[in-house]
Amino acid sequence: MTDVDTGTAARKSRKGRSETRTDDGKEHLRLWVRLLACAHTAEQRVKGRIKERFGINQTAFNLMSQLDRFPDGIRMGELSRRTVVTGSNVTAVIDDLERRGFVVRSPAPDDRRAIVIGLTSEGREAFAGMAPIHACWIEEIFAEFSVESQADLVSRLDELKEAMRATLSTSL
Repeated sequence: MTDVDTGTAARKSRKGRSETRTDDGKEHLRLWVRLLACAHTAEQRVKGRIKERFGINQTAFNLMSQLDRFPDGIRMGELSRRTVVTGSNVTAVIDDLERRGFVVRSPAPDDRRAIVIGLTSEGREAFAGMAPIHACWIEEIFAEFSVESQADLVSRLDELKEAMRATLSTSL
């Protein structure tokens, strides 16, 4: 049986590796569905655990994670950009975190119209307790996936990200 008979074809990748693909032209759709399924499954598992264990939603956790990286605070717009959360959603989540005593708002020193958000000492302490537990959950998700496979996947996803960046920047 030949490649034509089985519906597959070998080709050389940009790195010179021989790759097998199906000839039905649907690889991109299969890749899309697999990426979405994996991301959705992992996200749902972690999202539920964050809510159950810490009493906050995933967006709040992600915002606290970003704020933890900026001891002097970060502008609201930059926080929104870094977390890919709309400004109005960031505002609502920050309102909740502020009520809990985890964050504080202050005017930006160089622009009184801009707001800088920072973790309070209580927020830093809370996040310091959350982060290692969250890291364990992520480790559990990938426990059956070898370290070598993880490294290879990260490398391949980096390639995909670059390819998408090039494609999306020229398609508009």
